[in-house]
Amino acid sequence: MQERNLTIYFTSDLHSYIYPTDYRSQAKKELGLFKCASQFQKDGNTLIIDGGDLLQDSPLGAFCHDTVGSAAQFAEIMNRCGYDYVTLGNHDFNYGMPYLDSYLDALRARCVCENVRWVGGSVRFPARVHVLENGLRVGIVGIVTDYVNIWEHPEHLSGIRIKNPITSAAAALVKLKGKVNLTVCVYHGGFERDLASGRTLSTTDENVAYRICQELDFDILLTGHQHMRVDGVRFGNSYAVQPTYRAPHCCGVTVTVHDDGSKDFESRIIPADGELLKTAYDLLMPLEKRVQTWLDTPAGHLDLPLVSEDHLKAALNGSYLANFINTVQLEASGAQIASSALPNEFKGLPTEVTIRDVVSTYIYTNTLVVLEMTRPALKQYIERSAAYFDHDEDGNLCIADEFLRPKVQHYNYDFFSGIHYTIDARNPVGQRVTSIVFEGHELGEDEPVTVCINSYRFCGTGGYDMLPRQKVAREVLTDVADAMIDYITSHPNIRVDTEKYCTVIG
Repeated sequence: MQERNLTIYFTSDLHSYIYPTDYRSQAKKELGLFKCASQFQKDGNTLIIDGGDLLQDSPLGAFCHDTVGSAAQFAEIMNRCGYDYVTLGNHDFNYGMPYLDSYLDALRARCVCENVRWVGGSVRFPARVHVLENGLRVGIVGIVTDYVNIWEHPEHLSGIRIKNPITSAAAALVKLKGKVNLTVCVYHGGFERDLASGRTLSTTDENVAYRICQELDFDILLTGHQHMRVDGVRFGNSYAVQPTYRAPHCCGVTVTVHDDGSKDFESRIIPADGELLKTAYDLLMPLEKRVQTWLDTPAGHLDLPLVSEDHLKAALNGSYLANFINTVQLEASGAQIASSALPNEFKGLPTEVTIRDVVSTYIYTNTLVVLEMTRPALKQYIERSAAYFDHDEDGNLCIADEFLRPKVQHYNYDFFSGIHYTIDARNPVGQRVTSIVFEGHELGEDEPVTVCINSYRFCGTGGYDMLPRQKVAREVLTDVADAMIDYITSHPNIRVDTEKYCTVIG
């Protein structure tokens, strides 16, 4: 018998970036699925696989949910691109199961996600065996980080439960043994340790790819979620790759299976710099034009622009954009204090604001939660944000490494409005908040205040595990981006809050 090959094209974390645009303008960019898909060369020994987080993030994703009310168009896109298998990412659950099902019901590719179980216990998206034209039998197992249980509203997971990914993958692997020539794990989760040094990158169980490579023996591990490029590395028992997000490239993996059962692996990064997949591009262009028209709808006027900022400078000097988001949250919630974070990347708001500006700036699908807190809890909350600061070798303030690696996490630094507070970054982490002034006085130890936070922060991720333990006063189930649009359209001439609420001593 001759050597037999399998070729895989792998995307992940598309975040509904399908067309070659970042939606900040109508200019074409070297990104998006249609640029990558034009380079897929498919035959009977090729698999095209996606690692999840397709349905949410871009304005196209927001439009399909808010205006169209269905994700079936994304299924049509994946069908046109020739996908064989997909798994689910954490953000694919953001709009609830009926919306996710509108995608899956129209999708020709098989969904594999072993740790998504029906409430009754059976696997909803079980592993599959794919037989290639050359006779190779490929076992394909999908799993998603079980932090979905923490991040998502319970109603968005109606009818399902998300179990431990490692034990679920291990059980599926046992069933495949002896029945296949190759095993592939498609994991929407990242690496908790540095692959070269073994240094711990994350102390939570959000990412467990390192353990999967060490404890299980999948031939190939296709990972996502982390937005960290892994070009192709043999580690532990597996050969692993990971693309970044928004499809500036995809991963190509080729496996050669020899007569004696041994395997050779090669991988390459395929940049999104080729031609467009014209058939799909043209067919779905009417939808994209509707999105672009909607994005250019005027919303209102600000007295000064809220431009994209250097994250460290914003943390040190204050952020007018964060102040504005907090202003919106305070009005929407009726709370006394509000907090918000800046995305890793965002467009910012000009003085003449359009819908495009808002949805390109606030990209999350967050709602609002109002907590009742006293000074000890609020101080603990601010202390976590204060860990954002560190000092470089010259003694200058810089961003702490844990907010930059393995995944850039500027969105885990919170800005507060409604209080004036002081952070002394010279002090040890956990002992940096030296003052919290509320309504002109130092906040008392037992003085109750209401604090508006977003639903993502309320989950406690990012080191904010003190927040889920606080008493919930009320919830506001309006998306923050929608609240921003409502605020701008209902206030004809907005004067932006330019107050500096935080003083950082370094």
